[in-house]
Amino acid sequence: MKGSTYRRCSCRDPKTGKGLGSSCPKRNSRNHCTYSIRQELPPREDGSRRSFARGGYGSLKAAQADLDHVRALLGLAESDDPEGVQLIAEMLSDVSRDKLPLPDVEETRRRLNAGQDLVGSLTVGEWLDRWLAGKRIRKSGLSRYETDVRVHLKPHIGDRRLDRLRVSHLSEMFTAITDANAEILEQNAQRRAAVEELAAVPWKGVENRARRKAMKTAINAMPPFRRVTGPSTRQHIKATLRAALNDAIGQQIITFNPAAHVEIDPVRKPKALVWTDERVTRWQQTGEKPSPVMVWTPEQTGAFLDFVADDRLYAMWHLIAFRGLRRGEACGQPWSETNLDRHSLTVTGQLVQDGWEVEPSEPKTDSGFRVVALDDDTVGVLERHRKQQEADRDEWGSAWVNTGLVFTQEDGSWLHPGKVTDLFERLVTASSLPPIRLHDLRHGAATLMLAAGIDVKIVSDTLGHSDTRITRDIYQSVLPHVGKSAAEATAKLVPLQRKAEAEKAHKAAKKAKRGKKAQAGGKKKSPRAKRKKPGS
Repeated sequence: MKGSTYRRCSCRDPKTGKGLGSSCPKRNSRNHCTYSIRQELPPREDGSRRSFARGGYGSLKAAQADLDHVRALLGLAESDDPEGVQLIAEMLSDVSRDKLPLPDVEETRRRLNAGQDLVGSLTVGEWLDRWLAGKRIRKSGLSRYETDVRVHLKPHIGDRRLDRLRVSHLSEMFTAITDANAEILEQNAQRRAAVEELAAVPWKGVENRARRKAMKTAINAMPPFRRVTGPSTRQHIKATLRAALNDAIGQQIITFNPAAHVEIDPVRKPKALVWTDERVTRWQQTGEKPSPVMVWTPEQTGAFLDFVADDRLYAMWHLIAFRGLRRGEACGQPWSETNLDRHSLTVTGQLVQDGWEVEPSEPKTDSGFRVVALDDDTVGVLERHRKQQEADRDEWGSAWVNTGLVFTQEDGSWLHPGKVTDLFERLVTASSLPPIRLHDLRHGAATLMLAAGIDVKIVSDTLGHSDTRITRDIYQSVLPHVGKSAAEATAKLVPLQRKAEAEKAHKAAKKAKRGKKAQAGGKKKSPRAKRKKPGS
C-alpha cells in the first residue's frame, strides 16, 4: 500500500493569511520545515478509504522510522486473515486520530495472537463498568459489587490502564484506605468530643445560648460521623476486583491478575462464646459483651423460648433455635416445602434485603438447598402455628395476602427480615437474658447439635455449610459441661505412672483414715463396758 514522507511548511502570508507552502522563501533552510508521513490503510468493510497520518517530525530520518514502524505493524496480519487485517487497520486509525504513541510491534503481535485488545487503552474503571453490566446475580450481591466499585475501586485505580495494573498499585490503594480510616477515626473523635461538650453547656443564659450557637456552627462544619473500612470490607474489595480481573483474563483482555497477589490484613473472625455465669456477671457489671458472637446455654435458650411462648412468631424462634435456619430462609420458607407428616422441610429459597427493599431469592450457594429434619416437638409447634395462621386467614377474609409462606405478617404478607431482627432484639431485652443477635440463635442451634454428639457432617448439612471446615472454624466453642466431659474422658486414656502412684497413695490414706476411725471408736466403748450398771 502507498505511503510516503513529505516536508511541510507552516508559514503563512502575513497579508492574506494563506499558507505559503512550497513558495516559502525559507523552505530550503535545513531546519525550517517539519516532516510528515502518510500511509494508506486497508479500506473499511464498507469500502471507504482510511489512512495513517502524522506530522511534526524534525528530520526526515525520524519520519521515515515511524513510517517503517507503521508498515511493520501492517505486516503482522497475514493476507489470508481478513479479521486480523481489519483489527490492525482499526488500531492504526485510532492511534492516528487520537495522536497516541505507536504500539510496540512485538507486543502487538502477542496481543493479536492472543485475541486481546491491540491498543490496550481500556481503563480499570471502564472495564469494571462493563463487568458489572454483564453480571447476572441477585440484586443484593450486585449492589455489594457496585458499592465496592463506586466507593473504593474507581476512585483509587479507575483511571489506570487495565493492562498496566500492577500489585504495587493495589498495595497503594489499600494503604490509602488504611490512612483514610485513621483520619475518619480522628474526625469522629473530634466530632464526638464537640457533641459531648455541647451537651454539657446549659440552655439558659445569654452567654450559654451564644456559646451553644457557636458550637453548633462548628459541629455542622465538621465532617459527619463515618464508618471506617474494616478488614472484612477490605477483603471483599479485593475479592470483587479479583473476580472482575479473572473475567478480563477469561476474555483474553489481560494475562495477569494482580488482585490475586496483593497482601492485606487477614480477617479475624470472632469465635462464638457461651454465656457462662461468670460472663453474665461481667456483662451485668459493665454492659460489655465478651465477643460479638455469643451463644446461650441450653437453660438460657429454654428460658427465652418460655418467655416468648405467646408471641405470634414463636414457631419461628423455635425453628431457628433448634434447626439453625438463617433469618432469610425462615422468612421465605413456604408451606409447600414443609412436610410435617414426614418430619422435614426443604430449604429452596429465602427473602433477602437490599437496602430496605425485600425480594425473594434462591439460596446463596448450592449447599443452601437442603433438607432439614424436624423433631416431634418442632412438628407440634409448627402444626399449632398453622392452625393459628388458618384462623388469621379466616379473620382477614378477602384482605388476606396468600403468599403461601409459613411465617408471615398478620395479613399473610411477607415478613421484613430487618423488622424480624428488630423484634427479636426487643424480645431479648425484655427477657432480661444476656444479649445475642438473631443469627446467634442459629449459632446456638449448631452448638447444641455438636454438644449432643451429632456428627459434624450432619451439623454442617443441616446448617447449609458448603464445607465441614466452616462448621468447625465457627463453632469451636462448646458448652462448658461438654468440654469438661471431653477433658475427663481424654485424661483417662493415658496410663501415667505418677497417676497410678497417686491413686495408690490416695487409697492407702483412705484405708488408714478408716482404721483410725475404727480404733477411736473402740477406745470410747471400753469405759462404758467397765461402767457398773445401777443397782449392781
